[in-house]
Amino acid sequence: MTKGAVPLILDVDTGIDDALAVLYAAASPDADLLAVTCVSGNIQARQVEQNTRAVLELASRVDVEVALGRETPLVKALEIAPDTHGPHGLGYAQLPPPTRPLSARHAAEVIGDAVRGRPGEITLVTLGPLTNLAVALEREPALPRLLGGFVLMGGAFKTSGNTTPTSEWNVYVDPDAAKRVFEAWGAALADNPTIPYPLAMGLDLTERARLLPEHLAQLAAARGDDPNDPVARFVDDALRFYFEYHERNEGFYGAFVHDPFTVAAALDRSLVVAQPVFVDVETGSGLAHGMTIADWRELTGRPPNLNVAVDGDAEAFITRFIERLGRLRRG
Repeated sequence: MTKGAVPLILDVDTGIDDALAVLYAAASPDADLLAVTCVSGNIQARQVEQNTRAVLELASRVDVEVALGRETPLVKALEIAPDTHGPHGLGYAQLPPPTRPLSARHAAEVIGDAVRGRPGEITLVTLGPLTNLAVALEREPALPRLLGGFVLMGGAFKTSGNTTPTSEWNVYVDPDAAKRVFEAWGAALADNPTIPYPLAMGLDLTERARLLPEHLAQLAAARGDDPNDPVARFVDDALRFYFEYHERNEGFYGAFVHDPFTVAAALDRSLVVAQPVFVDVETGSGLAHGMTIADWRELTGRPPNLNVAVDGDAEAFITRFIERLGRLRRG
């Protein structure tokens, strides 16, 4: 960690690309990783917290608090994605059971206590459904002005969805939470236009970040081509499952790495170009369920509540991902 590092809390549903994002944060000298909170999404939250603690131990970061949050969406029944991430969420990878205990605090408590203690300093990065943040907002409505920044992986704003024709997975799992969060930031911005807009990393941009087999070869070389290296082996085993999923469903042998790109953008906003826009979420039934509706033409007359990433340097991110994980200390 370097002087001036960004204080981070990650909210995750660890999954494969969440695991890579946690490793990226742990490997980044410009990140001060304070805590990781866990929510159901890719898999159930109880498995999420076990995966997260195990990944942090792999990265030799047993100092980072891991807290469990809400285990079900606010309104709808939970859906998970074992076909995408494997039955335990980490593809073919297997890690030793974590030894550091789970926090006794609820995820919403961790977030609220942290921002009250360091107002205007902490950046929250959500990589799964927004359930925990919606709960945290109920407990601490001042969150939008207490956070130094909020970056989310979620939504499809100028492109089709990856779960239904209109919806992205994280928003689809808990659209009611996303709607409440976006509305809360809209209200906070109306009261205080100086607070930072949330940065939304949607499929429009995150699907430009593709890890391919040659990138894994570069990472292995950066780590010394050691067949016993636990970090390289974990990444390879997790991504092999993810690559196979993308080959079946997306037509290429590789993987979109939505979540690490989102963490990278939270640490270095120069990686992306964003545009403020008003966004609402469809919570009703039908094909538009979970759709993020962006008012690009300003037809509603509603002021922006999100800064949506519309362009970015995915190639620079991939290079940085390889460099940083290449230097990550072995667990």
